Amino acid sequence: MPTNIKLGLSLIALLVGAGVYYWENQASNADLSWMVAGLTVFMVLAMWIFPETGGDKN
Repeated sequence: MPTNIKLGLSLIALLVGAGVYYWENQASNADLSWMVAGLTVFMVLAMWIFPETGGDKN
């Protein structure tokens, strides 16, 4: 995946995750808000660390 697309997806995921974290925290769901934050960070890191799967290039 091209770097500019990864950057865009990372930014969108982090913004949505931050919004959901804030929303859940305001609704007094502290445990769920931390789970959302952890999952968001994990998803972004996984996108950058693990390579794309691809077919054989014969």
